Amino acid sequence: MTTDPWTVDALNLDAYLARVGGVVGAPSAEALAALHEAHVRSIPFENVDPFSGRPPSLDLGDVQAKLVDRRRGGYCYEHGLLFAAVLERLGYDVVRMTARVQPHRNGPKSHMNLAVTVDGVRFLADVGFGASVLRPMPLEDGAEADQAGWPTRLVRGGFADGGWTLEKRTADGWEPQYAFYETPQRPVDYEVFNHYVATHPKSPFTRGLIAMKLEPGVSTQLLGRKLVREYPDGTKDETTVDVAEVRERLVELGVVLSDAEAATLLKAMEAAERAAG
Repeated sequence: MTTDPWTVDALNLDAYLARVGGVVGAPSAEALAALHEAHVRSIPFENVDPFSGRPPSLDLGDVQAKLVDRRRGGYCYEHGLLFAAVLERLGYDVVRMTARVQPHRNGPKSHMNLAVTVDGVRFLADVGFGASVLRPMPLEDGAEADQAGWPTRLVRGGFADGGWTLEKRTADGWEPQYAFYETPQRPVDYEVFNHYVATHPKSPFTRGLIAMKLEPGVSTQLLGRKLVREYPDGTKDETTVDVAEVRERLVELGVVLSDAEAATLLKAMEAAERAAG
């Protein structure tokens, strides 16, 4: 008898599919892409909990209660663990991995992504990278994809000798997003990563509010009190919102907070602004 360390059987698959509006079908590249896009467009990326001083639980039941039942969002570990469990319940072969963000700037190995095999083809799946990867990409050297209007590609090696580098094309050329190896991780590995990301004072997730949602042709981001709409041609619109408007803006991004969560968040934002002078 074997024990599943990821507790995949605890997942309420029907509730998840209702949350994202997904349709169950036999595992295929097309079905994987459709479910991946449905997840990204339905469940936002946000860091309300760690910024408010509450490290997120990575227990699958807690993740589902937050992202599915309470209609919140989360960051990479929450998204990745939930999506991996969904895929395994649907019959996909999944490897949970980790990536080094911004490797050209000596970024940390602090991101979770997935390798998914279907019909003999291996794909990079990543529903939790700041809402920037809309559809999975084949793990092939030079593979390119249009991610909601932003050209993205995978290259063998790059900043991961023997591994992979995910790049996005900008006005300055191809810019590395993260580097990774196809090395399976264990639950305890993510607990260690999560502790650092959710508690360290230098972590971007403890220093300011981040909420993002990706739609074809536009990436909408709430960064502190700055609301940014970014477009594939490199242009962006920026506005500053009042603290009293933050909860409403989060709802527009798909993040629904309880009264207590909203009050704690606003206190954290006010404290951060005072500390920044």
